Amino acid sequence: MRIHTLRGFGFLGVMLFLPLFIFTFADPHLIEKSGKTFIEWKVKQEAIGKIDSIAVPQNTSLEKLLGQRAAELHKKADARLSFLKQQLKEDAPAIIAEQLAQIRNLDCECRQKWENALTNALLSRIGSAEEAKTQLAEFTQAKYMDIVRKLTLDVRIFLAANTLVFLLLFSVSFFKPAAVSHLFLPGVLLVLSTAMCSYFYLFQQNWFYTIIYNDYTGFGYVFYLLLIFTILCDIAFNKGRVTTEIVNGFLSAIGQAGVLVPC
Repeated sequence: MRIHTLRGFGFLGVMLFLPLFIFTFADPHLIEKSGKTFIEWKVKQEAIGKIDSIAVPQNTSLEKLLGQRAAELHKKADARLSFLKQQLKEDAPAIIAEQLAQIRNLDCECRQKWENALTNALLSRIGSAEEAKTQLAEFTQAKYMDIVRKLTLDVRIFLAANTLVFLLLFSVSFFKPAAVSHLFLPGVLLVLSTAMCSYFYLFQQNWFYTIIYNDYTGFGYVFYLLLIFTILCDIAFNKGRVTTEIVNGFLSAIGQAGVLVPC
C-alpha cells in the first residue's frame, strides 16, 4: 500500500509540473499573463527606486574652488531636485500605466524594440530631471521586458527541477521497491513543498512569484530540492545508508529506537 502511495505521489507530481513546463514553451506569454499583478508591482517598485536614485552630480574639484558658494549652489540644486523628484513620483503612476498598457499588447512593435536592445536600454540612466518623464517611460518598458524574461526563466527552472525530483521518486519506487520506508521521507517532503506552492499560487499569487523571483528565497528552495534529490540518490545508489542514519537519528531524538536498516 505504501509503495503504491509513493508511486502515486511521484506520478501526480510529474503530471502536474511537466505539462506546465511544456506549456511555458508552447505559449511563451503564459507566465507573463499569469504573473501580471506581480510584474506590475515589480515595475512600479523599480521605477520608484530609479527616481530615488537621481542625485546632483558631485564635483569635488569645483567645490574646493568655490568653497561656501559651491555648498550654497549644491543646497539649492538638491532642493530643486527634491521638488522635481516628488513631481515625477506623482506623475509616475499615470506614466507607468500608459506604458504597461502599450507593452502588454503582444502585437506592439515596442516589445520587439526592447527585446532587441534590452541590455542597452537598462544601462541608460535618468540623467536630467527635466527629461525624466520621457526616460521613465522608456525605463518602464525596458524593465517590464526584463522582469518578464527573468521571471519566465526562473519559473521554467522551478518547474523543471520539481519535475526531475518527482520523476526520480517515481523511478526509484520501481527499481528499489524494498526501500519503501526510506522513500517515505523524500515523498512526504515533496508533497509538502507541492502543497505549499499550490497554496501560494492559488491564494497568494504575488507571494508565489516573489518566492521564485527573489534570489535568496529561490536559492533556499533549490537547496531544499537538492536535499530531496540527494536523499533519493542515496537510496538509489547507496542503499539508503545516509537516509537510514538520518531517520534513525530523528527517531532516537524523539525517544524511539531506530528501526530502519539500509535497503
